[in-house]
Amino acid sequence: MSEPLITLEIEKLVAGGLGLARDDSGVVLVRGALPGERVSVTLRTGKGVRQGRVVEILRRSPDRVDGPDLPTADLAHATYAAQLAYKRSFVEEALTRIAKLRHDVAETVPSPEQWHYRNTAQYLITPQGLGYRERRGSGAQVFTDDPLVMAQITAIVDKLDPLHLDPATEVAFRASHKTGEVVAALIGAGEPKVYLRASDHLMDAGVVGVSLAAPAGRRFSAGVQLIAGESEIQEDFGNVQLSISATGFAQVNPPAATLAYRSAAALAGSGDHAVDLYGGTGAIGRHLAAHFRRVTVLDTDAEALDRGRKDLATVPLKNLKFRQGDAALLDEIGADVVVVDPPRAGLDDAARDRLHDSTADRIVYVSCDPATWARDVGDLVRRGWKLGPVTPHDFYPQTSHVEIVTVLDR
Repeated sequence: MSEPLITLEIEKLVAGGLGLARDDSGVVLVRGALPGERVSVTLRTGKGVRQGRVVEILRRSPDRVDGPDLPTADLAHATYAAQLAYKRSFVEEALTRIAKLRHDVAETVPSPEQWHYRNTAQYLITPQGLGYRERRGSGAQVFTDDPLVMAQITAIVDKLDPLHLDPATEVAFRASHKTGEVVAALIGAGEPKVYLRASDHLMDAGVVGVSLAAPAGRRFSAGVQLIAGESEIQEDFGNVQLSISATGFAQVNPPAATLAYRSAAALAGSGDHAVDLYGGTGAIGRHLAAHFRRVTVLDTDAEALDRGRKDLATVPLKNLKFRQGDAALLDEIGADVVVVDPPRAGLDDAARDRLHDSTADRIVYVSCDPATWARDVGDLVRRGWKLGPVTPHDFYPQTSHVEIVTVLDR
C-alpha cells in the first residue's frame, strides 16, 4: 500500500531519468520530476531506495514541457536542450562517483532528429490495440500514437487490426531510413502455418517481409523463421550500408550512430592493424578500413558476423576480416588499436585483462551505459592508461539513455 503524499525538493536528475530528493528518512528517487521542482509525491513501498511518483507539481522547472506518457519516453517532459545537459551530467557523475576521476566531459552531441527517429519498435498485442509493456508488471500500456518511431512504422501500425495478428503475443518492426521499407517479426509459440493469416495482414499493411520468433527469456534467442517476403532490408550507417532485420541487433537511430562511428574512427587514427571488438556486422570496422592496413571484426555472435560477411560481398574490402571470438583472441592476432562497443554490461574482468595485456596502445571505447563504462575506464586508468576526450552522444532523444565515445592511450 502506498504511503501518504509527501512534498519534496528535487536536487538533480540521476541515471534513469529519476529526480533525486531527500527527506528526513533519506534519499527518494522520483520519476517524472526535474531539478529545481517542488513536487507532491506518492511513495512506492519496496526494497532498496524509496521511489516516488509525481502527483502534483508545486513549483515548475523552466525546462519542463508537455510530453507523451509512454514507458519509452522518460525524459520527454524536458526541453531537448535540457535533455542534452542532463545526459552530460550523467556521464560526469559516473566519472566522479564510479571511476573516481576528475575529467572534462564535452557537450552532448545531439541527434539529427528529436522525434520519429527510432527505426525499430516491439509492441504487445492486445484486443484493445498495440501497447508497450508497463514499467512494472506484465500489463500493456496501449497507445494511439508513438512519436518516437519512424513514420513508416506508424503508417503500418495504423492499418493493423490486432485481432488479425492472433495467435501472436507481440510484434516487432524494423524500418530503413535509406529505403523506407519495413520488415516485421511476429512473436509467439507454434508452427509458422498458424501465423499465415497474421503474416498476410502485415504484408497487406505494407511490410516487405514477416518472420516468426518463438518467445524466449532473452530477446529472439529461441530462433527465427521467415514466413513471407524479405527477412532483411538495407540501411546506411555513415559510409557503410548494412543489412538490418526485425530481430537482429542494430542501432535504432542510424543518423545519430553515424556521428559516433565517424568520431570513433577519427579517434582510432591509423596504423597497421585495428580490431573492432564486439563488432557485430562491422559498422565501426568498415569505417576503420580506410585508415588501417588490416581490420579484424571480432564478435561471438555468429549471426551478426554472417550478415556482415554477406554485406561485405557487395562492397569488397580486402583488408577487412570477420572472426568469431572474444577478447581472448587479442593475444593471437595482435593490434595497434582496439575499438570496443560492448553491450550494456560493459567489459568483464577477463576482457579488461586481455586489453591491458594486448599489443594495442590505444583503446577507443563506445558505450551505451555510463555506469559500466566508468567502472571499466576507472580500472584501465588505474592500470596506467590515460583517458582522452569524453564525448556523450544522444541516440535516444526523449529518453534518459546516453552513449559515450572516448579514447584511452598508454
